[in-house]
Amino acid sequence: MLRFAKLSLLVAVASSIGAAAPLRAQDPEPSRDVVDKDAPDDFYCGERKLGQWFYCAKPKAPEATPSVAPEQSAADRIASISKQLDELKARAILEPTEANVIAYVRFQREQLDRASTFSDTWQRALWQNPDLDYTLQRPVSTVGKRLWLDNRKADRDAVLTNLGQRYGLFYFYAQSCGACEVFAPILRSVTDSHRMSVMAVSMDGGPNREFPNYVVDSGQRARMGVPGNETPALVLFDTQTKRTIPVGYGVLSADEIMDRIFMLTNTKVGSDY
Repeated sequence: MLRFAKLSLLVAVASSIGAAAPLRAQDPEPSRDVVDKDAPDDFYCGERKLGQWFYCAKPKAPEATPSVAPEQSAADRIASISKQLDELKARAILEPTEANVIAYVRFQREQLDRASTFSDTWQRALWQNPDLDYTLQRPVSTVGKRLWLDNRKADRDAVLTNLGQRYGLFYFYAQSCGACEVFAPILRSVTDSHRMSVMAVSMDGGPNREFPNYVVDSGQRARMGVPGNETPALVLFDTQTKRTIPVGYGVLSADEIMDRIFMLTNTKVGSDY
């Protein structure tokens, strides 16, 4: 009787629990027709484990960035200014209205102001940076230029006085050459004052009053590599290197002869200008 009463109590409890918690309906399965395009593929990214260098989903195209126009170079800007100036000038000439002429003059004045500013800045930079000032090497002022010429002449005369120990001169002339008659006394005065030896070579066999100890050309000029047949022609010969150095052709003054010989033998290219 007691066991029957316990069984009845268990049945009553079970019935009350079932009534309090009714059965829940199962959630509907997702439709197979709806697929997330951005969802990773379980097989390729999950089971195969390809790593970060493989796409699990289709990558999105990068957003287009707006293009930036390249900055115009200074040379292009100068070219544009010149083109605009030419256009305004042509318009003012072809259509000489007051407005066109004023537009051209105003634009031209702007460029003149720009050029003046550049010139002023240039000059100030040279004053403050002596390594850029070429006038310190080759003066342009009256006093500075005179002092430079005096010093150069003294250096030149000292060099030419001792030049005859190494160099000699070949003087190619022709008796029929009128310029040779003018040039011969000039050359003679230079060589006598600086004790330089001269070998006069007659191209036509005729004598020379200033250089009576002449020789007739028998191929010396060609062997020395002196181009052409022009007379008079003056050539230096280096007895140490056996090298010929053409000095000049035609009539030269005494200063020109001495300056050229000095420059060709004792100055570096580009150092005198």
